[in-house]
Amino acid sequence: MRCLQLIGVIGFVMISAAWASPDQAGPAASSLPLVHQRVVRSQAEVKRLERDLARQESDSKQASKRLQQQDQAIAELQKQLHELQAGSSAGQH
Repeated sequence: MRCLQLIGVIGFVMISAAWASPDQAGPAASSLPLVHQRVVRSQAEVKRLERDLARQESDSKQASKRLQQQDQAIAELQKQLHELQAGSSAGQH
């Protein structure tokens, strides 16, 4: 899903940068160096977005691992609690 969003953003940024001109007159009014400059800026923005996406995915994976570890710890503590409660109940009879 994120990949599709990134592709959409990349396409939008590149198309809008390549076709927009300062006076909104269209692509015929833009000079080639200005278009090239916009494309270079757009490519830099795409790279930045890709780095941000990679960082967010990494953070998400780390958070998922931490949650999994916490779930395991909770399950172990619950098991110990049930064992203690069962032992306590058996000792009272």
